[in-house]
Amino acid sequence: MLKYILYFFMITHLIAKTNFITPMEYASQLYRNPRGIGCQNCHGDNGEGKVVATYMHENVKKTFQGPPIDDIEYSKFYNKLNKRNKGMPRYFLTTKEIEALYLYLHRDESTDEDVK
Repeated sequence: MLKYILYFFMITHLIAKTNFITPMEYASQLYRNPRGIGCQNCHGDNGEGKVVATYMHENVKKTFQGPPIDDIEYSKFYNKLNKRNKGMPRYFLTTKEIEALYLYLHRDESTDEDVK
């Protein structure tokens, strides 16, 4: 009997989809929380850039903002994520994670209503 149960689960496993989320769903989740703080907090929901804070320094109003990242080429995007940048946390992302983030930023927004 145990042999048949194991056989059933093995066949079911082989027939089942290998991924339970789509690449775009994965990319969306990664953009929103890669390592504890989401990219959208500084770069906006779609990578358009965002003012993070305004403050006074020596009686001068200053702003700290995340730059737009939705229109840069992949090699620059990859390099920025793999070096220390002023104000940018270091996430230590894998190449596949960086590719997923780039995919998210360059998606066709008319077809991704379910990933938000």
